Amino acid sequence: MKKITIAIDGFSSTGKSTVAKQLAKHLGYVFVDSGAMYRAITFFAMEHGYISKDFFDKTTLIASLTAIDLAFHFNADLGFAEMYLNGTNVEKEIRTIEVSQFVSTIAEVSEVRNKLVEQQQAMGKNKGIVMDGRDIGTVVFPDAELKIFMTASPQTRAQRRFDELKSKGDHVTFDEVLQNVEARDYIDTHREDSPLVKANDAIEIDNSHLTREEQFKAVLLMVDELLN
Repeated sequence: MKKITIAIDGFSSTGKSTVAKQLAKHLGYVFVDSGAMYRAITFFAMEHGYISKDFFDKTTLIASLTAIDLAFHFNADLGFAEMYLNGTNVEKEIRTIEVSQFVSTIAEVSEVRNKLVEQQQAMGKNKGIVMDGRDIGTVVFPDAELKIFMTASPQTRAQRRFDELKSKGDHVTFDEVLQNVEARDYIDTHREDSPLVKANDAIEIDNSHLTREEQFKAVLLMVDELLN
């Protein structure tokens, strides 16, 4: 059976991972949340005191990259793979607003990006993969058969993120989340190494007013056209 590579890029909290998981499950493909990999390294940096609101020891983090082992392990109960950092499940820890505040800064570091892009490309060498992130269609898989670029208004994305965090019991305000979304947008689109841009051959989807089901059906139609 023909297999393709599906690259889903876009701004934070646009539901990239949600639709990527749906597609991977439907197609029997491997799903990779590249953002989880950057979040895991961010969590590592926070745990070791390499980064805080007023401090970032980039040199020591770069020197420590060889001591970082990242792996995805499938959780049958959840139906998707979880992020493991040096053998420990950190799926819950990497999804906090605290990690979100620093992840774009960590993702600016070229040595971090080089390490992760190499791993991501190895994961997709046999195709049959759905990967979401910021530079999947432009850097990781520039030859992907299907590239999607997802966007929505900052307010819509902040509301989604706020609702998600509140449902997990996190104590955050909407304004705090909105500021984080806008700050990440700026850093992601202005960094020198692999900034967030829409690939020339990517299909843009503004899901500000789409339900998850409507979004999934629209993307699945694109996939079916390529496979049939």
